[in-house]
Amino acid sequence: MDCKAAAERPPEETLALWKREQAWLKARVVDWDTEPWQQDPSFSGLQRVGGVDVSFVKGDSARACATLVVLSYPELEVVHEESRMVSLTAPYISGFLAFREVPSLVDLVQRLRETEPGLLPQVLLVDGNGVLHHRGFGVACHLGVLTGLPCIGVAKKLLQVDGLENNALHKAKIQVLRAAGDAFPLTGDSGVVLGVALKSHDRSSKPVYVSVGHKLSLETAVRLTRHCCRFRVPEPVRQADIRSREHIRRTLTPPEPPAPGRERSRKVPGPKPRPKGGSGEGRSRGPGTEQGAPRPGSPEQDEDRRPGEAGHRERRALPGEGSCAEEPVPGDGGAVPPPPHVEHGKSH
Repeated sequence: MDCKAAAERPPEETLALWKREQAWLKARVVDWDTEPWQQDPSFSGLQRVGGVDVSFVKGDSARACATLVVLSYPELEVVHEESRMVSLTAPYISGFLAFREVPSLVDLVQRLRETEPGLLPQVLLVDGNGVLHHRGFGVACHLGVLTGLPCIGVAKKLLQVDGLENNALHKAKIQVLRAAGDAFPLTGDSGVVLGVALKSHDRSSKPVYVSVGHKLSLETAVRLTRHCCRFRVPEPVRQADIRSREHIRRTLTPPEPPAPGRERSRKVPGPKPRPKGGSGEGRSRGPGTEQGAPRPGSPEQDEDRRPGEAGHRERRALPGEGSCAEEPVPGDGGAVPPPPHVEHGKSH
């Protein structure tokens, strides 16, 4: 999610502690289907899908907005959202993103579980990786294990681990993907299938990279991701991104004062003129001219883009990755440039 180089690298003791915690939590990852709705080809019984996102304030590596959205399924309409400004204390270190962002996301899930359990998502889609990770335990795994919810990692860039490379061979495979739903496995040098490159939309020129987070199989993760896509990026992630960036904009942008001379006020009518020639008794008066002030309009927020999609924040490039900018895709919801104070990055 966050894409800038860390100002300070934590002590080696901290990194060693984080590695031990990842290994301990990784042993709790479940990479097979666990819920009845996952067994059904049409996902019968699945009613709520969630998406999470963290957007950063430009120029401030510690201040961010964490967002959780819940969408109805299969309609993919937002039924719940919560965004909160948070302060992040852990620096960004490639391979340890979860220690920076997951605590705020876990808090949002826990608040929803306590206040409106009927809206708790049955699965979470995360803008980042799951088992497709340096140590097989990315942010989607971390969030899934800590919340106990099924989680899917959906990344826009290939994380080059276990011999996976964004080389000419990989790009040639992408060119073979013709229609939405076409995919190919991401098999590392270890022989393990770490994820799938999925063409999620007919007009997308780039795939998304799907991997297991927790409590579902890779096949289910890929199918559900495809069913959640109106554009290239799955709608739960896309909506979370839109709303996190919008929350930063509303929070940090002061209200604009009214333009001079544009203030609206109610016109107070003056005395009505009396006709000449007499007291006017018994004579009819002209119609009144009092007129109420027009009601101000209320602009509506346009949210039909992705994350776009809250752009996405600039993402930190991992070793071997290119820039975090995403190529615009016709019909992809249109990657809308972020406001000047919003910075977007991605989870690895």
